[in-house]
Parts: sequence; structure tokens; C-alpha cells
Amino acid sequence: MRRITSRQNALVAFFREVAGRVDPKVVLLDGPHLVVDAIGSGIRLTHALVASESASRPDVATLVTRLAELQVDVAEASASVMRAASPLQSPSPVVALAERPALEDRVFTAPRALVAIACDVQDPGNVGAIVRVAEAAGASGLIAAGYCANPFGWKALRGAMGSTLRLPVRVVDKPLDAVSAARAHGCRVVATTPRGGRSLFDADLAGAVALLIGGEGQGLGDDLLNAADERVTIPMTPPVESLNAAVTAALVLYEAQRSSLT
Repeated sequence: MRRITSRQNALVAFFREVAGRVDPKVVLLDGPHLVVDAIGSGIRLTHALVASESASRPDVATLVTRLAELQVDVAEASASVMRAASPLQSPSPVVALAERPALEDRVFTAPRALVAIACDVQDPGNVGAIVRVAEAAGASGLIAAGYCANPFGWKALRGAMGSTLRLPVRVVDKPLDAVSAARAHGCRVVATTPRGGRSLFDADLAGAVALLIGGEGQGLGDDLLNAADERVTIPMTPPVESLNAAVTAALVLYEAQRSSLT
């Protein structure tokens, strides 16, 4: 491997650039776990940096060999270079650039569509967690709508722990456009609301369903609540009034899967 010792190296600058903006074609994968998941998902990796002090670790050495077999441009980097290239305060031993997954056209293509629509969820960790639980619960896809954090940003990718590389994920500017797409694919649209909806455990979530999950603080706006076919509320013991967006998504998605099996 060639060795990079300058923080001003063009490749290091490119890593920083990808970490700091939304790129429609390139994603930054921070950590061996994500890199291994990308390889397993058949995603094309283009560049990788390996920390010099970690290069001899058996797991890292094995990964480097695999990257070389895939003709990925791999370079060894000094500690200062890794700190410049990685967005984390404590850099991972491996950071890589890969082509962004192109699965958005498959969001509704499963035999039974179960789609989470995250609306204005602004925390990237929450967005990543929703992607993760959507895959775990057997959803067919996820739509990040409105002012959502970018699900392909490095923070959200880390939060999803590889799920974004496998689950079809689409980004749309307007939540109502996501509602229209869901209806066009035969989905009933169900909105989550902290109060005033039918109890989650009484709702019928069988069949093709699109679940609207509101963002932190404000939740879903009236336009989306009114556009839904049904509103559901998760029962909560006072004085608790609301749940984290990712927790809400987990409960509703798993209840929807349970409904389809009974």
C-alpha cells in the first residue's frame, strides 16, 4: 500500500468533502463493519484509507486483502491523516468511499409493501435507527421526506449499521409526494400521532401499508394527518406524552408485521 502522511493530500480533501455535504453518488463509510457490509451488499467501493497503527490487525489485514481483490484504491494513512479524513473525533481504523446504493425504485416492489415514511426527522442518528428497525421489521423500504437528515450521510449510515446499504431508501422533498407515491402503489396511509388516534393495538395494519413517522418535537403536521387514511396512537402511561421517532417507528412497524401474520 502507498502511504499518505499529508493532510493536504487531494484524496484526504475528497474524504472531507464527502463527509461535509450531500452527494447524490458517493457515500462515506466509517469503520470496518460498514465497509464489510458494503462488500457483502455488492456495493462498489472506490477508495479506502487504513490507519497505520491498525494495518497489522488480523481483521483489518483481511479486509485490506479483500479490498485489493476488488481493485479498490487502498492507502495507509498516518494518525493525523485519519483524523482529517474521518468525521469522528476518534477515527476508525478504516474509512472508505463507495457508490451510493441505487435501490430507491424498489421501495414498493415487495409482494406486500410495508413502507416507513420519515417526515422531517432531523437527527441523523434517529434517521439511521429508523432505517435499521425498518429492515429488522421486514419493511419493503423507507422514504425520507421533507426536512429529514440525509439517510446517506455518514452519521445516519453509522446509525443504520449497514441497513441503508440493503434496504431500498428513497429521498423526496415533499412528504405529500411520498403519500401520493404510496397511494399509487396501493398502500393505505397510516399516520402516527401522540394523541387522538386509534390505539395501535386496535388498528388494522394488515395489507400494504405506508406508515408516517413525524419528526422530533412537532411530529406530523395537520396536512399529513388529514391526508392519512387512519391515525394511530401508541398508548402511553402519564405523564409521558410522546416517544422518540425511532422508538415509534419500531413499535408501529413490528405491529404492522404482526398484523400481517395473524
